[in-house]
Amino acid sequence: MAKPFLSIERLTQQFPDGTGGTLTVFENATFGVEKGEFVCILGHSGCGKSTIMNILAGLAEPTSGVVKMDGTHVSGPSLDRGVVFQNYSLLPWLSALKNVTFGVSARYRDWSKAEVEAHARKYLAQVGLEGDVVHRKPSQLSGGMRQRVSIARAFANQPKLLLLDEPFGALDALTRGTIQEELVKVWSQTEQTVFMITHDIDEAILLADRILLMTNGPQARVAESVEITIPRPRNRTEIVEHPNYYAIRNHLVQFLGQRSKDLAGQPSHGDDQTPEVVRIDKTAPSDADAEVEHAAPSLRAVNE
Repeated sequence: MAKPFLSIERLTQQFPDGTGGTLTVFENATFGVEKGEFVCILGHSGCGKSTIMNILAGLAEPTSGVVKMDGTHVSGPSLDRGVVFQNYSLLPWLSALKNVTFGVSARYRDWSKAEVEAHARKYLAQVGLEGDVVHRKPSQLSGGMRQRVSIARAFANQPKLLLLDEPFGALDALTRGTIQEELVKVWSQTEQTVFMITHDIDEAILLADRILLMTNGPQARVAESVEITIPRPRNRTEIVEHPNYYAIRNHLVQFLGQRSKDLAGQPSHGDDQTPEVVRIDKTAPSDADAEVEHAAPSLRAVNE
């Protein structure tokens, strides 16, 4: 069986607990992300989401286990992995345009200055930034504009994997909705794989192909992989009318509200900790549901 584009294999992270012992954040976490897939991960604070993100970005080394991307072992930062942080992380002395061209020129060293600038402007335009605004420095931009620059910078470098660490957490609801739509528009035009941390259930359903659910920490694990059985393109004002929307949402709320606690703190006993696949589809005929369950025993169909 072919391995997924991004393969997380028996990943374990431990830290000293301050009393001479060891704190296990997660142990033997094993899951994959397919090429071009948009995956969100949900879980309470302290479960290890950001730790997983840092390992995928090459900003931290796990205690044990392996991360492979496109068949290559991940170790240390790389231009093949782009990161968008909640706090924008723009270079304050550079304009919006130059924040983007800075990375593009490092990625494509044989490009002319004109090629680099045209490429940067293309991605800035895709997130709604054109004209004089691209020459403003971050201090002259609103929070929403700064995050647009950060997203454009990440996509312009054309990484194989884009990592988003709660990129909309500091934005107001209206701005967040607009930039979410721009993010999906840019992503749909590329083949980039996206792995995103969020605490917003509705945001995850809108954006993701799959949602990974983590139990509470310490000794957390990626317990479920929930397929989003709502077709694309999705519109935030129409998605709530889909028969699967509230069935999926209620499952996520129930997991985060109760089951994440019930399943917490279970040691792996040396076994791979792979998430259970959950597929919720109220539009599927009951006979088809039965066939799916029979064909794939590991698939838990929830049709409440």
